[in-house]
Amino acid sequence: MISRRTFLDGMAVTAASAAIRSTAKSYAQIMGSNDKLNFAIIGLNSRAYAHLAGMHANSSSVRVTHVCDVDTTIREKYVNKTEQVLGYKPAATKDFREILAAKDVDAITIAAPDHWHTPMAVLGVKAGKNVYVEKPCSHNPREAELIVAAQQKHGKLIQMGDQQRSSKHTIKIIGQIHDGLIGETYMAKCWYVNTRQSMGIGKPVPVPATLDWDLWQGPVPRSDYKDNIHPYNWHWLRRFGTGEALNNGTHEFDICRWALQVEHPESVNATGGRYQFKDDWQFYDTLVTSFQYSGKTISWEGRSCNGMRLYNRERGMVIHGTKGSVILDRDGYEVYDWKGKKTDEFATGHQTSTNDLLGSDQMTDDHFANFIAGIKSGEKLNSPIQVGAVSVMSLLLTNISYFVGRQLSIDTQTAHIKNDPEAMKYWDREYEKGWEVKV
Repeated sequence: MISRRTFLDGMAVTAASAAIRSTAKSYAQIMGSNDKLNFAIIGLNSRAYAHLAGMHANSSSVRVTHVCDVDTTIREKYVNKTEQVLGYKPAATKDFREILAAKDVDAITIAAPDHWHTPMAVLGVKAGKNVYVEKPCSHNPREAELIVAAQQKHGKLIQMGDQQRSSKHTIKIIGQIHDGLIGETYMAKCWYVNTRQSMGIGKPVPVPATLDWDLWQGPVPRSDYKDNIHPYNWHWLRRFGTGEALNNGTHEFDICRWALQVEHPESVNATGGRYQFKDDWQFYDTLVTSFQYSGKTISWEGRSCNGMRLYNRERGMVIHGTKGSVILDRDGYEVYDWKGKKTDEFATGHQTSTNDLLGSDQMTDDHFANFIAGIKSGEKLNSPIQVGAVSVMSLLLTNISYFVGRQLSIDTQTAHIKNDPEAMKYWDREYEKGWEVKV
């Protein structure tokens, strides 16, 4: 494994790094398409399979030359799936820094746990790679500032994976809303419901031989391995995850913000708790947040452990204006007049659910197509990091409001919390020595 000092000082890469570069070049020769972009996928559980599907959908423009995961079992399973889907095997490694050192990699996609998103993305653009990073782009508000600063400094593209920004029917209806379809917009509500089970009480156990636990933790100060963290329940631990507001709320809140054309809120107030189970879960399972803007408001309701739908949907949003309303989700939209009479609707013919999108879906394929076109031809990104980071910062403020138990007053220019030193302590986090984010 490349040491941090070796990587950061730009010294010669290890033999392992040279080997994966050589392997990637051989695949480039086999493919025979010099105009294709070389992609590496990092973090190979869960959402990474949607990344693979996105690569397949755009295979005329890209090839997957590298994949990376710190868990051998997960990595080998993914390599086999990649060969099945794409017809060839990419080079595989457990250390993403070897990929960053490979000169022939044009872009990386990040589907690693949340605590990795900003540190990995920043190192990626510093190494000259374009970056597609899953939501949330950051683990805390300071990292949201840093990832934007890194993009601006190094000039490479960063697209956040809030893929509904590339949904054709969403783009259409938001455009109509902006053109006055429902009058002047003033309120939006979004929601997410699920019936997640308890994560239980974890027990310290030996680290599996297949897992590099030290590298999995990366920028987070070291803690013991427990049997209920990897590969998914890290979402509900504060040192690694960001809770349901960021895990899923990002998608619908981001579209509400787009519809209402608002940036940072003036205030954020979150109320809720952990009601369903008594376990290691460190966030809420139920939360209602109100975001106040100048003359407008957005609310988000999240229920991780109660599946009662709103508007007969597990997730979605409703946008209200002076002349009517629009109900919108991943599967289509419905338009209503001022009195609540339906006047128009559109359905994709597909039904998505609260479950994570693990395979092929048109939104993700289109979001990757937009990212690829941004790299190849300068097409405007649908969710450049400057846009995605605003939504993420707002929802990170949701978490802070919940942690301190009160409404937060926000500086609308910087998103910093005003006159509340205790709340501002959550703005940043402690890093494992040597892993601090440096733009």
